[in-house]
Amino acid sequence: MIRNSTTEDLCPLCRSGASVLFGTDRNRDYWRCPCCALVFVSRQQLPTAAQEKAEYDLHENAPDDPGYRRFLSRLFQPLRQRVPQGAQGLDFGCGPGPTLSVMAAECGLKMRLYDPFYAPDEEVLTQRYDFITATEVVEHLHYPGEELDRLWQMLDHGGILAIMTKLVIDQQAFAHWHYKNDRTHVCFYSQQTFRWLAQKWNAHVAFLDKDVIFLQKRQQNDKGE
Repeated sequence: MIRNSTTEDLCPLCRSGASVLFGTDRNRDYWRCPCCALVFVSRQQLPTAAQEKAEYDLHENAPDDPGYRRFLSRLFQPLRQRVPQGAQGLDFGCGPGPTLSVMAAECGLKMRLYDPFYAPDEEVLTQRYDFITATEVVEHLHYPGEELDRLWQMLDHGGILAIMTKLVIDQQAFAHWHYKNDRTHVCFYSQQTFRWLAQKWNAHVAFLDKDVIFLQKRQQNDKGE
């Protein structure tokens, strides 16, 4: 089934139309964009802000949790190897228990925090950074095209957008995928999606783990190939 290309139905990442039904489960419809390969929930089925907040309040992640630190280290360790000492970063979507900023401080890196529910300081979104992290965040974005473009513009030349999110493999695996059962997860990316973003931004993309993706802005004198 192909959905009609009304404004409400356009892909929330690239704004293309003619998305194809990718699956239906638990009263939610999932559509796949033919242009950027994003899989997304119908706009009419998105959770409200109150529903999102109620779910996030259940999270118990904290800086003193060694298991959570190990989880984040799969993104943080390769990131710290790629940014200079004293680099300035932003933890976008830090949640109720910011931990990456603590890990960064222990290594001489500075990070500011932003979260629409727990650290809603819009001033930090007017600054520029050497790196920005978004761990288990991008799957929650209702307007990923606008929000990811904004983050990209906040990076200095050579800066890194470090993302952690589980990736779509294929339609068969998606049908049985537990990751989509979280009602606050509303858009799902694949390697194809991130390659599309890299091409759009003229960025370097690296897949460092099964759910860790780095997009790096080129240096000012690096025009690409």
